Amino acid sequence: MGTSVKPARQPSLFIPHGGGPCFFMEWTMGPPETWDKTRAFLENIQPSLPETPRALLVISGHWEEDVPTAGAAPFPELIYDYSGFPPETYKLAWPAPGSPELAGKVQQLLLQRGLPARLSVTRGYDHGVFVPLKVAFREANIPVVTLSLARSLDPELHLAVGSALAPVRNEGVLVIGSGMSFHNLRALFTGGALNRSAEFDRWLTETVESPAAEREVRLKEWKNAPHAAFAHPREEHLIPLMVAAGAGGNSTGRLVFRDSPMGAVISAYRWD
Repeated sequence: MGTSVKPARQPSLFIPHGGGPCFFMEWTMGPPETWDKTRAFLENIQPSLPETPRALLVISGHWEEDVPTAGAAPFPELIYDYSGFPPETYKLAWPAPGSPELAGKVQQLLLQRGLPARLSVTRGYDHGVFVPLKVAFREANIPVVTLSLARSLDPELHLAVGSALAPVRNEGVLVIGSGMSFHNLRALFTGGALNRSAEFDRWLTETVESPAAEREVRLKEWKNAPHAAFAHPREEHLIPLMVAAGAGGNSTGRLVFRDSPMGAVISAYRWD
């Protein structure tokens, strides 16, 4: 991150990371083309950026700690935190370096806002990190820092976390919330999710595309949205969106991707 050339301001993103290692299997959960559109969206992220990011700051729905915790390992290992998939998916490699320097800055930015924050020198990249980023940044040559969710899953706290981290975007750091805008696994496998997921998705998109002050109020009260409890029986896959939205600052978010793999509507959002 040490360079004298002023970097371009990077956006803040909320992306779907798919189902398990879905982009790297010969068979899929559904027809062969189930995740093709999601893959294409992820592949287009890097070309859509103002320039190559100096680093990636990723908030995954698969890491929770008592307080927000930044991964500070210089060379994080992959965490194959999925089960029941083909043997080759436990041999995937994505050797992106970490950035202890950026992790320390993340901790300091949070502490300066009066928010609790810790570092972990052992945390690796869970599949909410390496699976989508192996598609989006296949060369694995950009430093990555991961940030946990707080186990409370409090939307107000995570919006504040994102707001505190917004300055790193001006330093060429791309902020990525990695989750799923719909995450009811039972409904995905048994069917009948399309209409209710679409109603929740319409509310979520309207919320993201609202002015910042209105967006924040609505996100804090997301459980009042249509079919909220159905879309997220547990909200760990939605909370990364709160961080991304908070990091979006006063920018109005916009829908940048929508599809319905496995019969449920999922979306991605961007704040420039």
